[in-house]
Amino acid sequence: MPRLLLDLTPLRESPAFRRLWVGNSLSGAGAQLTAVAVGLQVYDETGSTFSVGLVGAFALVPLVTMGLYGGAIADTHDRRRVVLVTGLGMLAVAAAFALQAALSVGSVWLLYALVAVQQGCYAVSSAARASIVPRLLPATSLPAANALSSLSMGFALTVGPLLAGVLVGAAGYATTYAVEVALLAVALVGVAALPPLRPEGDVVRAGLSSVLDGLRFLRGRPNLRMTFLVDLSAMVLALPRVLFPAIAAAVLGGGPGTVGVLTAAIAVGTMAAGLLSGPLGGVRRQGLAVLASVAGWGCAVAAFGLVVMAAPGSGEGSAHWLLWPAAACLAVAGACDAVSAVFRSTILQAATPDVLRGRLQGVFLVVVAGGPRLGDMVLGSLASWTTDSAAAVIGGAACVTAVVLLAAAQPGFARYDARHPVP
Repeated sequence: MPRLLLDLTPLRESPAFRRLWVGNSLSGAGAQLTAVAVGLQVYDETGSTFSVGLVGAFALVPLVTMGLYGGAIADTHDRRRVVLVTGLGMLAVAAAFALQAALSVGSVWLLYALVAVQQGCYAVSSAARASIVPRLLPATSLPAANALSSLSMGFALTVGPLLAGVLVGAAGYATTYAVEVALLAVALVGVAALPPLRPEGDVVRAGLSSVLDGLRFLRGRPNLRMTFLVDLSAMVLALPRVLFPAIAAAVLGGGPGTVGVLTAAIAVGTMAAGLLSGPLGGVRRQGLAVLASVAGWGCAVAAFGLVVMAAPGSGEGSAHWLLWPAAACLAVAGACDAVSAVFRSTILQAATPDVLRGRLQGVFLVVVAGGPRLGDMVLGSLASWTTDSAAAVIGGAACVTAVVLLAAAQPGFARYDARHPVP
């Protein structure tokens, strides 16, 4: 049983990694708390769902642009200092959120601006934090470390929104944002205790040319490139979250409660995979594991669509009992995604030279941020041409097909061996 459970060795053996992991968990929960609170506040100010949707647009642009440039910054400067400076920036933005709520400013455009600055700081910080991990641990501990990071993400995605809902209703927006200030402050204390972490190798000045150098490196490294392409296959072709509101309203019933169950099911699967990730550290054919887990995601999403297809379709009143098999399929999908994320991150960290890790982590962030939004567009469009359940089935099948085609086009990825990390 201990071999099955989450491997805590990185936390036990590396105090520096332990401080970083705790800080990432706290700041992640704070970021999710604020994301929900901002959406609620914008809706309270405007009464417009479109205005709430614009929050995502103002977040995405700096996330993508600063994700690429921030990786170059992380490859040029002491990464500990980069995390500290951007952390202080996010702390100042969180304080500004709290202040505008306390003063009842009522400006939606101020909220949009604060979101943009916050996400820009987060993008730079994220690239630097991820590139720090391989410097704190041996390569053999990276799968366990990334499983811990996956668990931390699941924790943030679950606890942050729940905490925001409770705090906004009970204490108001100012107090809710103040909680994020406290979480970020505690996280920064842990980062401040890290040793200096300057990039190893020939450091170049951050700028467009260094960003392009990172992209050129990626173009010539098929195994690293495959980690991005396989993930995009899952997120663009088979991410079903955009279908949840319509499925709740017209098929399974239950309204917002059903949407909440379906959304939470993926996070539950992610956390369950993290808690039972002990055996992942012994997997050597990590490329094959990525292919299998992404194909598993596609199969689980297709199964979700088939379950929904079997529902009567009235959508009225309480939720249909098929909600629970549908949620179980999504939990399996979340578990597959967690396993894929562990090995994709491990391959990226182990097979990339330290001097380029920040830039490759920036590309990783762009894929993670942009892929799901493209997926919303693809499955949303497909559902308008067919049905919501058919869109899930087709998307899942397309994901599996894409994985098979990519594996055939790059057979070396399935043979990737963790003992000899070749990019």
